[in-house]
Amino acid sequence: MEKNPDSKTLESQYIQQHLANERTFLAWVRTALALKGIGFLATSLHFTTLMHEHYSYTLAITISVASFTAGLLIISTALYLYLRNRKAINAQQFTSSSVAIVSISIVVILVLFLLLTYFLTSSTP
Repeated sequence: MEKNPDSKTLESQYIQQHLANERTFLAWVRTALALKGIGFLATSLHFTTLMHEHYSYTLAITISVASFTAGLLIISTALYLYLRNRKAINAQQFTSSSVAIVSISIVVILVLFLLLTYFLTSSTP
């Protein structure tokens, strides 16, 4: 059973849009991995230095949990948006997802704010 090379699937009609959708998904995954790395960095810096105050310890753990949770949220949202956009591209009914982008941006800003707070409060004199 050979396929006819001239026959096109529905997705091949919108190949550029689908490839852009995949690139966007991969960018979201890279962002999630970077955010998880930030949490790992904060935790490993805390436990390999002499900063063992209760506040610093709590903040380091909070950053680690928040960045891991944010990473999971970003990957989950990225998968949902990828699948939704794939379907919408094929149906020629694509709409942008500003709510998801704004929500994830707020989460990332909060994690980075926690990281900044950690570094500003746990510096040794």
